Amino acid sequence: MRSKQHLGFGFTFTGMAKIAFILLCHKDPDAIILQAKQLTAVGDFIAIHFDARAPLAAFEKIQSAFADNLNVAYAKKRIKCGWGEWSLVQATLHAVEAAVEAFPRATHFYMVSGDCMAIKSATYAHQFLDDHDCDYVESFDYLESEWIKTGFKEERLIYRHFFNERTQKRRFYWSFGFQRKFGITREVPADLQIMIGSQWWCLRRRTIEWIIDFTKKRKDVMRFFRTTWIPDETFFQTVVRHLVPGNEIQSRTMTFLMFTDYGMPVTFYNDHYDLLLSQDSLFARKISPEAMELKERLGVLYASERDDFKISNEGRSLFKFLTGRGRIGRRFSNRFWETEASLGRERELLIVACKKWHVAKRLIDSIRNHSDIPAIEYLFDEEGTALPDLGGIQSNLGKRRRHRRALMRMLFDYYDTNRLVICLDTASLDLMQDFFSDRSSTKLLEVQCDMTDEYLIGHAKRVGLAGEQTSPETLTQLLPTIRYDVIFESDKIRDAGFENYARIRESASPQENALAIARFLSLDDETARKLAETPYLFVD
Repeated sequence: MRSKQHLGFGFTFTGMAKIAFILLCHKDPDAIILQAKQLTAVGDFIAIHFDARAPLAAFEKIQSAFADNLNVAYAKKRIKCGWGEWSLVQATLHAVEAAVEAFPRATHFYMVSGDCMAIKSATYAHQFLDDHDCDYVESFDYLESEWIKTGFKEERLIYRHFFNERTQKRRFYWSFGFQRKFGITREVPADLQIMIGSQWWCLRRRTIEWIIDFTKKRKDVMRFFRTTWIPDETFFQTVVRHLVPGNEIQSRTMTFLMFTDYGMPVTFYNDHYDLLLSQDSLFARKISPEAMELKERLGVLYASERDDFKISNEGRSLFKFLTGRGRIGRRFSNRFWETEASLGRERELLIVACKKWHVAKRLIDSIRNHSDIPAIEYLFDEEGTALPDLGGIQSNLGKRRRHRRALMRMLFDYYDTNRLVICLDTASLDLMQDFFSDRSSTKLLEVQCDMTDEYLIGHAKRVGLAGEQTSPETLTQLLPTIRYDVIFESDKIRDAGFENYARIRESASPQENALAIARFLSLDDETARKLAETPYLFVD
């Protein structure tokens, strides 16, 4: 029978397992501090990598909070991380190496994110790991499995990826197209079977030490993965399978997470507490930032000595049942299961409304050049708008409009931002009203252009009201109606009484327009002036 050991902090736990959590994070230092306090309060450890893109003051705040806590360590080198890049794996390795050195008593190393929380007590987790001497990492055959639903598959491996698809889209696809055109491919290291799976693993100390040793000896493998696209889904999954006997690996994650049909993680809210506790997992992801009650209850749970969990494990089947029928409801009440309809209270949607699409496109291109706010062109109006692969929801205008809030949530997640600019035609009043009714913060900038007869005739031909053979007499009769429609759309926008409404006009001075742009984007006066003076902004 195992004895209880006193570990300081006023708590004890049964068993010998001790967990070193590996946390990669990039924002919200207060939430990180709370998460680390909860996980270390019972004697476990945590090693933190805080993204080098984040403010130094935020990292120093975390360090200050744990100045006297020997159960908290930090990656010795902070690097800038990007989704899909090798940098995520490198940051993980930095944190793992720090944990191995700082916590010699750690028996297991568990990868978590800032959105993860324990759904079992530390007592239960330690005993579970004591009773199961194995590594937990999803690792399915890369080419044979159906783990990748859409997008690149073999292309992730056989081509070298030097650029980030999210932040350097043109370079990413130019490089890919160049290699494919000239047949510039590479071989997978001969002795490796590439595997794929979730990055939320839990590995034994021996396995972690083997991995660190492997990274030092196998420079060829490290070179290969450095230019593999999305290596956080393949590196640890492949290397663990290469080093550890198959009968000592459980090809699953101990973190409960689910995905929608569009490949986005399902978010959990306050009413999911009982369901989460009944899952056959130790942690859950992704906990909503707004689910304060759930966070508090789960934080208390981990420090408890509770071990009477009844595992029913019905979460995924229940989710499939409810969403498959479109049922509105909490688990037993009246909220739609999935991810709420809201974009998120903490997010800010910035809408540029303009009838002349080329004018709005010039403006948001200038916004991209003078700020770090992601901006997307007429995604609800123009079929060919460049959008990332979001599992098919972005594939046509019909889907985008039907699932507009889900699409916007995915785009906020994709760009890893809480501020996003989009363009809408002034005729899209229904979309504006829908977004303004959301609990997120929404702002609208109307760009009012002078409408010449030549432009209105071209517009009539573009939308099918006139053709190349339409007589001048017919066009003369048509022009007043078209002009009235454009004016009427603008009037309806102003009559809607939207809060946070601003307007720039072609007839106004750059100084006047800069004031509206500064309010709209919350930018300094100098940057707003540069945007207002965008070269050829209103030229047809």
